[in-house]
Amino acid sequence: MYTLFLKIAARYLLKNKLYSFINIFGLAIGIASFILILLYVNKEKSYDKFPGSENVYRTYMDYEEGNTFVPGDAMTYNLSGPTLKKVFPEVEEYVRLYYFEKLTFKVGDRILEQPLGSLADPSYFTIFNYPLLQGDKNTVLEQPYSIVLSRSFARKLFGDENPMKRTLSAYWDGHEALLTVTGVMEDIPETAHYRNSYLISYETEKTWTDWGPQAHELNWNMNNYYTYLRLTPGTDADLLREKIIASDIEEDEQERHNIEAIEDIHLYSNKPYEVSVNGSATRIKFLSAIAFIILILSWLNYINLSATKSLERAKETGIRKVAGAKKSQLILQSLVESFLLNIIATGLALILVFLLLPVFEDITSKELSIRPEDFKGFLPYFGFILGGMVIAGIYPAMLISRYAPIKALKGKISTSAQGLNIRKALIITQFLATIVLLTGTIVVTKQINFMERQPIGTNVDQVIALSGAVVTSKPDSLIRNDFRILQDELQDLSFIQMVSASQTYPGDSFDNLSSTMGFELPNGERIDKKVFYTYYAQPGYFELMDIEFAEGGTFLPSSDWTGNQVVVNETFLKQMGIASPSEILNQTLKFWGNNEWRVAGVIKDYYHFGLKSPLLPMVIRYHNQVDNLLIRVDASTTSTAGFEAAIGQIKSKWKAVFPQSTFNYTFLDEKFEAQYKGDKAFGQVFQVFTLLAIFIASMGLFGLTSYTVVQRKKEIGIRKVNGATITQVLTLLNKDFVKWIALAFIIAVPVSWYVMNQWLEGFAYRTALSWWIFALAGITALLIALLTVSWQSFRAAIANPVESIRDE
Repeated sequence: MYTLFLKIAARYLLKNKLYSFINIFGLAIGIASFILILLYVNKEKSYDKFPGSENVYRTYMDYEEGNTFVPGDAMTYNLSGPTLKKVFPEVEEYVRLYYFEKLTFKVGDRILEQPLGSLADPSYFTIFNYPLLQGDKNTVLEQPYSIVLSRSFARKLFGDENPMKRTLSAYWDGHEALLTVTGVMEDIPETAHYRNSYLISYETEKTWTDWGPQAHELNWNMNNYYTYLRLTPGTDADLLREKIIASDIEEDEQERHNIEAIEDIHLYSNKPYEVSVNGSATRIKFLSAIAFIILILSWLNYINLSATKSLERAKETGIRKVAGAKKSQLILQSLVESFLLNIIATGLALILVFLLLPVFEDITSKELSIRPEDFKGFLPYFGFILGGMVIAGIYPAMLISRYAPIKALKGKISTSAQGLNIRKALIITQFLATIVLLTGTIVVTKQINFMERQPIGTNVDQVIALSGAVVTSKPDSLIRNDFRILQDELQDLSFIQMVSASQTYPGDSFDNLSSTMGFELPNGERIDKKVFYTYYAQPGYFELMDIEFAEGGTFLPSSDWTGNQVVVNETFLKQMGIASPSEILNQTLKFWGNNEWRVAGVIKDYYHFGLKSPLLPMVIRYHNQVDNLLIRVDASTTSTAGFEAAIGQIKSKWKAVFPQSTFNYTFLDEKFEAQYKGDKAFGQVFQVFTLLAIFIASMGLFGLTSYTVVQRKKEIGIRKVNGATITQVLTLLNKDFVKWIALAFIIAVPVSWYVMNQWLEGFAYRTALSWWIFALAGITALLIALLTVSWQSFRAAIANPVESIRDE
């Protein structure tokens, strides 16, 4: 029996090619889109999942601003972990990590920089359950000057040789440390928010730097450490959080400790000094919604077309019933057809996923795949697809089995009012989703354009940042003198307009800013409860970066205050309650242990981190130390060849002054634009899948119109014989669709306004939700619908009425 049903189903699908194509292709696109998006969503949700990760939490700081506490730094003090373990029995263990964005290593004559590493406590491998390939996890980080390498970094340094007990030099802040390899760990997966390619024992720091003895003691002075806790299994984390917040372990009323689950950091944490750029839970929610919308749209298409097509099969159903077919057999036959169609669509969907996955990976900058350990997480989604297929097949099956055989054989079966209402609801739902997605696409594109085109208060074009680690035994004063020589050498190059130096620059990582609280105004008033951020720069920095002064000017190298000059921005004045620049200009403020600093100028606000983040109160200090050499080049180097030639000359000058060093360069405009990379990828994904949703809805509408025209062929012929014009026939066939889309638009406007307003809340500076956005989305949906249905309507309107009537 089932073999017969399959043969009948196959013949029917082959006979009705348009019906089969629309349903199969629509379902295939829907399933493929669903799988692709869910691959990305699953990847984002899989961060920091390892054995025992449910008990691992990160502690961070809240700061008091005004009369309330706000999430502050992701970093804490070196005393935070030991104190939390001592005070709270729920804390089994802690690990402190001091992050290196990159560090310079020397093996023999080879000098190389390696990113992503940390100073770490010996407890690292008892909290982060990553595999240790060589060494004892309890002792590898116990002794000073020990280092654990990742598998790939060990191979990079030593090739196929055994790295254990080998020595290498590491350079930090100009100081050398001779390290011994005590272990090799597996490469940390990319689904970790904190990735390390090397770990250096925490004890090494105590004698590696010259920060002074107080810096190495346990204290509440320097919050430069990421601290992770392992809680006792079964601990009520919310209750522990409340206890930690209330404890005031740091004995400072202006700040407090807090905790967050490590599994939540990637999607839900966006604090200053995050160790890496995190994802966005909002983005994941939006993409998940799009995945389900597209899949449901494809099912609605199938239901609508199958229900309409069932009218054509009324006589076939009547004959089967007269011949003795039972209702259950008719339902089963319809379900077999649905099953066959869905199997073909699923196979095509998997082919599409395989073909499109590289393109999708390129857009999202993620390596997406289903690993065996991920399969369990996908089971609910597979169940949803299977359940949806069954439900989508049941309605047409029940509909076709209810036809009365006598009416069916006489051709008197027509769509009931209930059936018509269901079809209306399905079409309205399809275009409701389409209008919401269109609105979302317009808003996302508008916001990205807004961020890219908004003046940022500085000019990052044609600016190159140079950096590198100098391997030398010279004292810092001589190294700084060498940098002055290099600056003069570079200034002599014809294509360089200006050279200066700074600790950081617009678009650089948050890690290169310092946060602090507390200073004294010239009138003796203390301001202690507001956070501000600092970095240092040389006098030419502001001119090179085209940062304008509202009052005053840059640092004066010849001033009596050469070493103690600052420039502040307008937001610093506003947030600190300073009414005008004149109150502090050329006056002294007391920062950092009551040291006096003269305010040389007030700069106009610029966006250091783009428009995603709020303007920060900035204090920029004068200092002759060089972290980044900034070079503004002229327009003659704008071509790729021009830049390559320029970089070659710059590198030659650098190596002539610093032969034992690394050399790195960064284009500031590219670095600044990289801040919007995630939002641009989201915008591209949103646009692509919105187009696919529109395509699916249009295919369904096209098919539905085709069968509507066939059903009303005789009516159209009679109307034309009685004098109806082409315009009148088009109006007759299209007016219902226009009414349904208008209703969908009315419902979609408040829905899309609410949804997109929620999305825009994630931006400090955002575009307006203008009325024309909704109007454009509605008009676009209407035009798409009219273009889809009008072709079939026009063909029906110009057909010979005699042929239409005779055909009946």
